[in-house]
Amino acid sequence: MKHIKSHFTFTKQQRSGIFLLLILILIVQCAYYFIDFSSEKFESDTLLVAKFRAEVDSLKQIKSKENQLKIYPFNPNFITDYKGYTLGMSNEEIDRLHVFRKTNKWVNSAEEFQIVTQVSDSLLTGISPYFKFPDWVTNPKPRSTYNSGYSANSKPKTFAQKQDLNTASAAQLKRVYGIGEKLSERIVNYRTKSDGFVADVQLQEVYGLSLEVIQRVLNEFTVKTAKLITKININKATLNQLVTIKYIDYEIAQNIIEQRTLREGFKSLDELTKVKGFPVKRSEIIKLYLTFD
Repeated sequence: MKHIKSHFTFTKQQRSGIFLLLILILIVQCAYYFIDFSSEKFESDTLLVAKFRAEVDSLKQIKSKENQLKIYPFNPNFITDYKGYTLGMSNEEIDRLHVFRKTNKWVNSAEEFQIVTQVSDSLLTGISPYFKFPDWVTNPKPRSTYNSGYSANSKPKTFAQKQDLNTASAAQLKRVYGIGEKLSERIVNYRTKSDGFVADVQLQEVYGLSLEVIQRVLNEFTVKTAKLITKININKATLNQLVTIKYIDYEIAQNIIEQRTLREGFKSLDELTKVKGFPVKRSEIIKLYLTFD
C-alpha cells in the first residue's frame, strides 16, 4: 500500500510541471475550437505560387529568345567552321562545302548548297531564307538585251582583230553580254593585282565568271602583252620553290617530290596530274609556271 501511494506523491517541482502541462493542453484545445483551419488560405497560397511560377516561366522564355542565335543574311560560299557549327551543320557537311570551294566553284542556289553539303531538308528550310547571293546570280540580265557584236553566223575574230585583255578598260569589257559593272571591275582588279594576265585561261580565276561568259569575253579579247614570269623546272624544284606556285601547298609539293623520285622525273603535265591531291581542274593555270626540261 505504501508502495502504491508513493506513485501519487509529487514534489513541488513535479506539481508545477503537471500544472504547466494542463495549461498547454487547455491552450491547444481552445485553439482547435476557435482558430479556422479551413483550406481557403492554403488554396490562396497555392494560387499565388502558381501565378509566381507562371511569371518566372514567362521571364525564362523571354530570356531564352534573347539568347537565341540571330542570323543575318550571308553568302553560303563563305561559311567558316564556326559559322557552320552555329547554323547546326555537322563537320562532314562543312568539309564537303570547303572541298567544293577549293575547286574554285561556287554555290549559286539553295538547291546547289544542299547537293554539295548534303544537309537535311529541315536544316535547309531553316537557313536558306538567309542566303544572300550576288546580284548577277539573283538578277541576271535578260537575254533579249544581248548585243555583243558576235553571232553564230559571224566569223570568229582573228588574234589581230581582238583587243588586248591586259589593256581593256572596264567600260569596254561591259560591252560583252553577261559582264556588268561588278564583273568588269573584278576582271580589272584581278589584272592589277596579278600585274597583268599571263594567258586567257586565268579568266577562270575571276569570281563570278561562268565558262559561257568567259567564252564571250575571249571572242572579243585575248592576252597580247603577257607579263614575263620565271618558270620553275618541275624536275629540279625544291619543296620551297614548289609551294610558291599557286594552288600547290606543302602536302601536294611533298607528294610531287615523292612521285618525281619514283618516276625519275615527270615527262608531261598528264603524269603530274596523277600525283595525289593535285588540283587537276587548275592544271592549265599551274602549267603556266612550269617547265619539264
